Amino acid sequence: MNEELGITIGTEARAARQHLGLTQAEVAERVELVHPVYNRLERGKMLPSVPTLYRLCRELRVSPEKLMGLTATGDVRKGSKSPPKEEAPPELRRLLHLARKLDAEKLDALLHVASALAR
Repeated sequence: MNEELGITIGTEARAARQHLGLTQAEVAERVELVHPVYNRLERGKMLPSVPTLYRLCRELRVSPEKLMGLTATGDVRKGSKSPPKEEAPPELRRLLHLARKLDAEKLDALLHVASALAR
């Protein structure tokens, strides 16, 4: 077993589980594992099968890349980890969604309005 990968998956799974406010027993049940096996996974003592990895990603709402400690380019992260991202409020997500649909002129106007409001 690749110990570094096991520890990375376990650490990321624990962080995602805690972020969602779930217990190990709840996640174990959702991903069809018995609690002691899920506990071993979070402690980095075992690697999940591919179907279990898929279920973990789905239930913990985390990408496989994040769970395995990979960046967007596929390089393994060494040492430092980026701080967890805060989820944007729904209003901001909606504004971004709408802004992406604007042409350059309207986007510039929106930027001016937002700058004025932020003062």
